Amino acid sequence: MSEEPVQTSRDGAVALIRLNRPRQLNVLDVALGEAFLAAVQAVAADPTVRAVVLSGAGRSFMAGGDLSTFHADPDHAPAMAARLIDMFHAGIATMRSMAAPVIAAVQGPVAGGGLSLALACDLIVAAEDTSFLSAYTKIGTSPDGGATWSLTRAIGARRALEAMLLNDPIDARTALSMGLVNRVVPRDALDDEALALARRIAAGASGATAAVKRLVHAAATADLGDQLAAEKLSFVERAGTADFREGIAAFVERRPPRFEP
Repeated sequence: MSEEPVQTSRDGAVALIRLNRPRQLNVLDVALGEAFLAAVQAVAADPTVRAVVLSGAGRSFMAGGDLSTFHADPDHAPAMAARLIDMFHAGIATMRSMAAPVIAAVQGPVAGGGLSLALACDLIVAAEDTSFLSAYTKIGTSPDGGATWSLTRAIGARRALEAMLLNDPIDARTALSMGLVNRVVPRDALDDEALALARRIAAGASGATAAVKRLVHAAATADLGDQLAAEKLSFVERAGTADFREGIAAFVERRPPRFEP
């Protein structure tokens, strides 16, 4: 296996990003943070990417930050935390704003920043052995990576507070029932299921896919009037595209659409 902290590859229009510190459960350190940010920035800048799968090598998607860094030099913990969080947040913001939907393929213990990172993705496919844990207050701090924002929107303020204050693990099936993940699959099928989902998305009209991602994320904070206006503007813009013409023709001709690559 490559020693690079983050591996990137392509499957047609799907970009694959894999965190690659399996022996350390893919915990975040400076090298991983820098590589992750560079990878998502490169993917976001590539117009041929229509979907992204984010995964972690080994038995954990990501188990949070590398706490050994802080333990080794506690006097410089605030500065180190600021440096790591700046990279981490820049990567998450880039994922959130890129046109292509990002699918997290998660397994094993997903804790701290790993939970934040998974929740920042647009869809989550979880292996049956996945366990989600906030864990921040267990080490005397508060969440980063947007966890307070994304977890609250996913499950509501009361359950988000419970998860972050009590730090009880949430298993995959419970996460599915709470709306935290989209699908739960056997561990050995995780990569294939996430890639199959990404391929389905990538086969769609890329402009429409990007518009749906943008509108859904905006809906969390927009009022109805603003959202109606945004939907009208997006629909009218899409109605002038080749993809729309192809979609209408395919509907009338009773055949699958063939959208531009």
